[in-house]
Amino acid sequence: MNRGFDRAEYETRTARAQVLMDRAGLGALLLTTEAELRYFTGFLTRFWESPSRPWFLVVPREGPPKAVIPSIGAALMGRTWVEEIRTWSAPDPDDDGVSLLAATLREVGGPVGVPSGYETHLRMPLADFARIKELAGLPFTGDAGIVAGLRAVKSPAEITKIETACAIAGRAFARVTEIAGEGRPLAQVFRDFQRLLLEEGADWVPYIAGGAGQGGYADVISPASERRLRAGDVLMLDTGAVYDGYFCDFDRNFAVGHVGDGVAEAHARLVEATAAAMEIARPGARACDLWRAMFAVVGTGETAGRLGHGLGMQLTEGMSLTPRDQTVLEPGMVITLEPGIDRPGGLCMVHEENIVITDGAPRALSPLAGPDIPLI
Repeated sequence: MNRGFDRAEYETRTARAQVLMDRAGLGALLLTTEAELRYFTGFLTRFWESPSRPWFLVVPREGPPKAVIPSIGAALMGRTWVEEIRTWSAPDPDDDGVSLLAATLREVGGPVGVPSGYETHLRMPLADFARIKELAGLPFTGDAGIVAGLRAVKSPAEITKIETACAIAGRAFARVTEIAGEGRPLAQVFRDFQRLLLEEGADWVPYIAGGAGQGGYADVISPASERRLRAGDVLMLDTGAVYDGYFCDFDRNFAVGHVGDGVAEAHARLVEATAAAMEIARPGARACDLWRAMFAVVGTGETAGRLGHGLGMQLTEGMSLTPRDQTVLEPGMVITLEPGIDRPGGLCMVHEENIVITDGAPRALSPLAGPDIPLI
């Protein structure tokens, strides 16, 4: 599969943003985070793990984006479709791109829209942001939800990336019997599962979680312990593996040695809840409608806060499947369905699948699990 996207993909994203900017009366968008920059440029690097340098992208109301970035990123940005790349030697505590960015914004004009809503953050020192606003001499405001709205609806090329990531994880899950079994430390299972994901084609594995316990597990976010798997355990593995900058995010449950009391029934209900949500996941349905469909089957929902979420360039993005989220589904949205069910002793079980909303019935991107829990 080809890496990255054709230039036309980025031109289309930018043009759509500019139409919305014109409607909102914005002269420019100022973007500072990894996903925002990559969405409009294709600038893909793990260098964002370092917090030492800020990175900026200015999307004007007319014309292509302008990158204002540390000089260390010039060569990589030069391989994207962005032609105007302004750099400084960073880090520079006295002027870490501040004057260069302010000058760029003055040329473009305002008002300047900065993503300011749910799930956004400003990836630069607040003191520098205040100086930029002063030097630019332009009004600053929110981005009217433009960037989040664009990213929520994926192009066919983006969906293909996510589906590839799901296929990679599906192949790794099919090999779990190679790495897990009675007596195996959970921490070793986690390490080996990451290895399987890489062997099957993942670029990296930023997220892996899970749990194991007799008849269920206490939570779904803890690091793995050295506890050894025992007969009667339920083992759950959850991965956010990345292919070409796009995540999958789904889990699988396994019974170790034998299926414990009530485990088979709980697993079947989780799969049933997922199917119930898929049945109504059509354009025009709301996020809260999917939550209610799953809650009606499992009777558990608000403890963890949501029963699914948006998915794409980030592990979780956009909507949350809660009783309060009124987001209306549109074709091209990629979401997870993640019902949970309570188990005795304060334990739980969860199940997760990835789907894309289409003009008709949704399409599964993850290889759907059957109602019978796999036995290790």
